[in-house]
Amino acid sequence: MNDISLTELSTRESAIVEWKKNVADERKLIETIVAFTNDFLNLGGGYIVCGASEATDSNGFKIVEYVGLTGIRLEEIKKYVANTCYNPNIVNPPIIPKFDEITLPEDASKKVLVITIDATNNAHTYKAEYDDIKKPRYFVRTDSNTREANNGILRELLRRKEKLEYWDKQINAKAFLTDIDELAVRAYLQEMNLWTPNKAISDYISEKEKIEQFIPPLVGKLGVGKELHPKNFTLAIFGKSPIDFCAGAYAIFTIFDGEDKSKQHAESQWITGSVIEQAKKLIELLNVESTIAIDKGTENANQIKYPKIALKEAVVNAIVHRDYEVEQPVRIEVYNNRVEIHSPGGLPFSLDKEAFIKGKASAYWRNQTFARIFQKLNLAQHNGTGIERIISAMKEEGCPEPIFEVTDFQVICTLPAHPRHVIMKQLSEAESEIVIQKYPSAYKKLAEILEKDIYNYRAIELFCNVNNLLGTPENVLKTFNSKNINFQQIRPNTLVIISESLSLLKKNTEAENLSKKLLNIAMSGRLEEQQIIKVAHTLEKLGYAKEVVDFVDKTVLQYTALSTNSPLLRYKGRSLIDLAKICKASFFENKNTRIKEKAKADFEKYITEAQKTLSIAYENAESGIDKDFVTKALEYIETDMMPFLNKSSKKKNMSKN
Repeated sequence: MNDISLTELSTRESAIVEWKKNVADERKLIETIVAFTNDFLNLGGGYIVCGASEATDSNGFKIVEYVGLTGIRLEEIKKYVANTCYNPNIVNPPIIPKFDEITLPEDASKKVLVITIDATNNAHTYKAEYDDIKKPRYFVRTDSNTREANNGILRELLRRKEKLEYWDKQINAKAFLTDIDELAVRAYLQEMNLWTPNKAISDYISEKEKIEQFIPPLVGKLGVGKELHPKNFTLAIFGKSPIDFCAGAYAIFTIFDGEDKSKQHAESQWITGSVIEQAKKLIELLNVESTIAIDKGTENANQIKYPKIALKEAVVNAIVHRDYEVEQPVRIEVYNNRVEIHSPGGLPFSLDKEAFIKGKASAYWRNQTFARIFQKLNLAQHNGTGIERIISAMKEEGCPEPIFEVTDFQVICTLPAHPRHVIMKQLSEAESEIVIQKYPSAYKKLAEILEKDIYNYRAIELFCNVNNLLGTPENVLKTFNSKNINFQQIRPNTLVIISESLSLLKKNTEAENLSKKLLNIAMSGRLEEQQIIKVAHTLEKLGYAKEVVDFVDKTVLQYTALSTNSPLLRYKGRSLIDLAKICKASFFENKNTRIKEKAKADFEKYITEAQKTLSIAYENAESGIDKDFVTKALEYIETDMMPFLNKSSKKKNMSKN
């Protein structure tokens, strides 16, 4: 027996233990052995258990299910694995696994084979005999699976094993010194304070001299006696045409008309040049999107759509840390409600996805030279704080949290617009739809806004307007009578507009009560001239004649300039006529002498005041239509009201005689 415990192995991470209940294909064992040895996850190696499997008991605890191997089968597996792993023509470099045998507790005729594989500093390959191409393949362990290492995973494996230089530092044999823009070298070195005037440009384009402690030489040789070639980072930053040597070294900036790509209209710019030029151009284009929304009705009157620092950091991260071995461009997509920055290639394998999304990942530079040069040019911050700064800047400005989507092929950073800008865009669209009489569509947009922000006064006013046009003021009642709304938070002018819509609902006590309530609140605040007139008009429509007269009198005392406002005086005059009508009715309906005398006296008072008020309204009317309204009211007094006054006066005189 040995000291390996299958029970203990069953508690280990699945990434370091492979359970093989039945070994149907020994070649799969070799792939897993090579994967454990390559140790891509830096776990130190792993175990392969042949003849047993994991299971769980009734309480959910892990247990081992023993199947076992016969002695003959066990020896076949050991022999095949040893001969294959020791053969450098099949597994290179060769691997020496360790074998342990465990007898089944309840069947001594069978055993479990445990193969222990230690990690090495090499990148091992396996040339399987079933491979028609007979190509050496690299295998790695990812979580609980063994997979062939291709593309980015293979490059990362070779880099970790120090078999391959990172892309930015690789010498590009297809490029020559003539592909370097010497003017760009001079300009950027001066900007980074790394230029020495008494040195020739050739001193900087050297295979031996670093331009800065953390920036390697710009060029190198691929062999003794060979000519100099630029490195990839040299071409990307100082090259005359980087895209000639890196197919994905460009960016596409697109503005879409809407919240998705469904509309045909879009504006695109394809941006080439050095990665520094691309970054500066993209930052410039995005700064235009960092507009300010002005809303004097809020505590923070000036609100930017996107924080400039967040836009800058997102662009720089996409350019500096992208995978340039992926032949796709950086894509910046601007929508009405968000900006999306697409960076080709997944995260570097050393970064934890969840920590990255939260801005808590350790600093890691896929292209270290890019990161250093961007820092020296003040285009990037130190210590890999870009994601954290994006999150912080969005939070400080009251914007929604940025969204990071990470796949094997790209990293997408989405910056949602500040809600105020999104709403303002929707409001603008709703206004346009009202103009072209697309009322149902406008209604839907405005209802959505009010669902999110019931105190948005522009949305409220447009909502009332569109329902008036649709002939559905009941929607206004439903919206503002069904929610727990503090109407004191809504400005008086807007309350008047709500009340006016509610007044369109005839013989609706609920609407009438709410309308009156809103007018009372509005009248306690400061109203604009047009809204004062609307209050008087709405009170008149609701049949509150006395309230109209009191409101106009109070308003004129408060705002003396309105003492000659023709529409306001017209509403007061008509309400005085309505009060006179009520007095007239009381005169005929009551038999009490004192009531009749009081009714007649008040009738005379209201009619006299109505004539006086309407005469002033006529003198100050600014249009023929206004004069016509006043004239009709005065004529009504003469033809319908004055006869009663004259008749009752004659009767009074006759009784005296």
